[in-house]
Amino acid sequence: MILLKLTLLSLWNRRSSVLLTILAIAISIALLLGVDYIRKEAKASFLSTISGTDLVVGARSGSVQLLLYSVFRIGNATNNISWKSYQELAANPQIAWTIPLSLGDSHRGFRVLGTNQDYFRYYRFGDKRTLEFAQGQAFAGVFDTVLGAEVSRKLGYQLGDKIVIAHGTSTVSTALHADKPFTVTGILKPTGTPLDRTVHITLEGLEAVHIDWVAGTKISGYSISAEEAVKKNLQPKLITAFLLGLKTRTTAFQVQREINHYKREPLLAILPGVALADLWQALGLFETVLRIISGFVVIAGLVGMLTTVLSTLNERRREMAILRAVGAHPYHILLLFILEALVLTLVGCLLGMLLVSVLVWTAQPWVIAEYGFYLRTWLPDSSSLGLITLVASLALILSLLPGTIAYRRSLQDGLTIRT
Repeated sequence: MILLKLTLLSLWNRRSSVLLTILAIAISIALLLGVDYIRKEAKASFLSTISGTDLVVGARSGSVQLLLYSVFRIGNATNNISWKSYQELAANPQIAWTIPLSLGDSHRGFRVLGTNQDYFRYYRFGDKRTLEFAQGQAFAGVFDTVLGAEVSRKLGYQLGDKIVIAHGTSTVSTALHADKPFTVTGILKPTGTPLDRTVHITLEGLEAVHIDWVAGTKISGYSISAEEAVKKNLQPKLITAFLLGLKTRTTAFQVQREINHYKREPLLAILPGVALADLWQALGLFETVLRIISGFVVIAGLVGMLTTVLSTLNERRREMAILRAVGAHPYHILLLFILEALVLTLVGCLLGMLLVSVLVWTAQPWVIAEYGFYLRTWLPDSSSLGLITLVASLALILSLLPGTIAYRRSLQDGLTIRT
């Protein structure tokens, strides 16, 4: 207790340099813990986006690419699936349900997804959670739309509002389907997944807005009104992809093989879990680089602490002599420096943990608005505590250098300071 009191008094006497050292350690610890937290949250967000789906089917491409555009709304499909092929595959007696997905349009920077009622009945996310409505209900008419929570929040839409979708996925588009607006009939509860940033419309509605378009361009001098379009045959000709659930999961590889060898057109069926693992493996190098960089920042902070302590050794020789005069043993001098390093590191770690918690709490609304995934409140877990323990151990090891120097000097100087 006496050594600890002396340590605290010594640190207080040098409070300006000590404060800067603590801040440097706190910032480096915040970066280390922040990178680890973001890595785990991003992975959890990716893994929770889709649940309970046995296979994702799209045009033949890469498994990661198919997963990205069909589930995460990132990128675009290389090709589409014919409606006839979809119906034929969906009739497989081993398949319990299917959800058709049709992408390609947008609304003020948010992706538009064409689908049917099965989307709200069978789609699962997280721990097999169902989609729930904050307001309204699923679409019933051709020109009805259901908005994700973030679309409604960011654009301020309410039930009954009219929206106009645009051709293509560009943030700013002049190719608007202004003559066929959609009415908001439902707003989903937040899910913390890309669904929050999606505008859901009917497959028939998507077909209707393109009924007087050819190859992505509106036919000049030819226009069909919304009222006339509803009376037309609006059965889709193409879809982008579809999700399916099996009656028995043990048949997954068999059905996957049948779809991959489908003769009518080249298709690809992927297991979502396997594709997610491939995606995370592809991001593994980037993740490793971030962790290495944050590790070096922590080391830089600890080296800064070591430099500060070493630079004050000569100034503190009188302090050490006084301690020897009042009966301190040389090994007490060594323990004094070890305690100083431990106190600086622990205070820096606590401040860094507080900084991470505040930053996460502050960034939550912005992250969900810009990137579509929800950040849980940060609390230290076993991984974080392990990192803190590692940093504290490294600090103790580094403190042996100035402590050993001070120990030897105290033996040489005795009660008299030699210059």
